[in-house]
Amino acid sequence: MQAFICNTCGTQYPPTTEPPARCAICDEERQYVHPDGQTWTTLEMMRESGRYHNEIIHDEEGLYSITTNPRFAIGQTTYLVQDQGFNVLWDCIAYLDEKTVAEVKKLGGVQAIALSHPHYYSTMVEWAETFDAPIYIHTDDKEWVMRPSDYIQFWTGESLQLSEGMTLHRLGGHFKGGAVLHWETGNAGKGILLTGDIIEVVADRQWVSFMYSFPNLIPLPARKVAEIAEKVAGLKFDRIYNAFHRVVVRNANQSVQKSAERYIAALEGRLFST
Repeated sequence: MQAFICNTCGTQYPPTTEPPARCAICDEERQYVHPDGQTWTTLEMMRESGRYHNEIIHDEEGLYSITTNPRFAIGQTTYLVQDQGFNVLWDCIAYLDEKTVAEVKKLGGVQAIALSHPHYYSTMVEWAETFDAPIYIHTDDKEWVMRPSDYIQFWTGESLQLSEGMTLHRLGGHFKGGAVLHWETGNAGKGILLTGDIIEVVADRQWVSFMYSFPNLIPLPARKVAEIAEKVAGLKFDRIYNAFHRVVVRNANQSVQKSAERYIAALEGRLFST
């Protein structure tokens, strides 16, 4: 019995004797099945290959990023956010080894795991079991949990406070339960928003974007983009970290607002001269 992991998206499934016939996450319009077909691996296979390692970077006071090299699956970054002795693991990466566990424990371990959306659930159960930490997922995305666990706690409503300084906010958009983590005391009290790709930092780091599907380039409707911008307008944050270690360094809330206006103008044909 092995817990197989999809090579394309990094989602781990419950232990079985044979790999699943399909990956439900990839076989859906927001993701994709690799042109060469569905393939699988396991954590054991990844570790034994000697190919992968996790790089842990101290980005700023109270914030560490963890990224797998070489890139695996979607290639996202997970963040360890520290606030007054309470550590939150924001989103998950698939690869986890003894060295990573030891280094995270030196940083105080993990008291909670919070996820932005299903594409980054990956091996969340392995992380939860290793650090004995609850997993927080919005109930609107319950159907996309491929590996159930007693560690998973489904939350409801529009926000959930994890600690005095950290709160989850449901924005929807990319997924119905799509969430961001507001770290109010981060960035020397100016506030940080960790967004996965519910709000995506683009190549020009002064701007962000919003999509239903990034790999398949399916946009969100104007009304939803306006709703997302309105939901975060009242939050105090000056910086954004996205799922791929891209950062809006300053004036991040203003960047979200002006980006939403530009996005809506483009959808409505007001951005272009013809």
